[in-house]
Amino acid sequence: MPVSAPSFQDPLGCTACPRLAEHLAAIRRRDPDWHALPVPAFGPLDAELLVLGLGPGERGANRTGRPFTGDVAGELLYPALHRFGFATAAAALGPDDWANPAMRLDNCRITNAVRCLPPANKPTTAEIRQCNGHLKAELAAMPRLKVIVALGTVAHQALLWTYGLKPAHFKFAHNVRHALPDGRTLVDSYHCSGYNWRTGRLSRESFEAVFAGVKVLLG
Repeated sequence: MPVSAPSFQDPLGCTACPRLAEHLAAIRRRDPDWHALPVPAFGPLDAELLVLGLGPGERGANRTGRPFTGDVAGELLYPALHRFGFATAAAALGPDDWANPAMRLDNCRITNAVRCLPPANKPTTAEIRQCNGHLKAELAAMPRLKVIVALGTVAHQALLWTYGLKPAHFKFAHNVRHALPDGRTLVDSYHCSGYNWRTGRLSRESFEAVFAGVKVLLG
């Protein structure tokens, strides 16, 4: 009989990092209607593709409660996922400026290396390490996972930590693939941040090329 994958629950009530917990509490006092808690992943655990970001954006996932929803990064990510059949819609937001309730992910899941919004969008190494256990448990609970797209160097490093691998042996570069010990494939991408988009480091074409390659990998 096949062995079932471990279960996974998003750490919605986690307060293990005092600095982050205090920061989120202050935001909830300021904006009571915002999510301002650890942000759950979006998409099914039986997906073959996992998109791994750094962490929630203040007015994006931290506000709406859904990864890459409400910020510039999502304006690049979700249209790319939609184009290649991984999302049922290109628009992350609904008419009310909150998460589009009609959107679903198909064979794709989105999560973050750090579940909580850090001050100035800069988590400490200790905070990334603390959250790494959640990512490791999430990977273990995805029995059909074949490809992981890491958005940026922090996500790349966090993914390697879950495997106990040394980043020096897996150099980060845009649209480069790395074979992981369990047969999965890590695909690196520049982060789809507003900064990378505005400066021309990342274009819509070069970003969508990552997912075109993923589609081929998955067959």
